[in-house]
Amino acid sequence: MTVEDLRPWLQYQFSRSGGPGGQNVNKLSTRVTLLFDFESCPLLPDEVKARLRRRMASRLAADGRLRVVAQSERTQGGNREIAALRLLEWLEKAAVAPRPRRATRPTAASRRRRIQTKKQRSENIQRRRLPGGDS
Repeated sequence: MTVEDLRPWLQYQFSRSGGPGGQNVNKLSTRVTLLFDFESCPLLPDEVKARLRRRMASRLAADGRLRVVAQSERTQGGNREIAALRLLEWLEKAAVAPRPRRATRPTAASRRRRIQTKKQRSENIQRRRLPGGDS
């Protein structure tokens, strides 16, 4: 999948970048916000859309579109390219289904360590008590 395939569902917005940069930052709108309407994109399977919704919840705009922001480059074109590459990277990661976790039993050594730690904690608490039973 390429950015060209996704072009109908992409929208670019430009604004001024923050931080140091002098006249270039103060005058030019080099910051790029890429909005991707993945819900209406037929190229993505429903499982990928669900994973994007779950994993990228903090990056969703109010209207449900995925928001990618790039402002590290000095040029609008450079930031546009970075945002597109980042979007493709996120889509590739969302396309991979997570492996199911298989429950395992704790080893004998880890059980012994856990019990030993609990005993030490109990002894520390016992030592803090006042002698004579007045706690």
